[in-house]
Amino acid sequence: MSHNKNNKQEEAPTMIQKQNKVKERSRETEANSHKERIRIRLIPIWLRIIIIIVLIALCLVGGAAFGYSVLGEGSVKDIFSKETWTHIIDLVNKE
Repeated sequence: MSHNKNNKQEEAPTMIQKQNKVKERSRETEANSHKERIRIRLIPIWLRIIIIIVLIALCLVGGAAFGYSVLGEGSVKDIFSKETWTHIIDLVNKE
């Protein structure tokens, strides 16, 4: 029995050493991966903002055209006239 205990005691430090080596390797790979992680954006942030603004404007125009011409049975070109919008604002603000 004492022989088994000695073997276990001898194995324990080697297991700890192996675990420490694995931890060191993982730390090294993490450090290397942080160095290699330089990311170049395909679309710059300023261009993304402009694209979002343009898409919002297109959605507003498309929604107004659909709502006024299909649902309201008007003409699509009327959504670009000032009289149409003053009429809509008057209808909304009417008390």
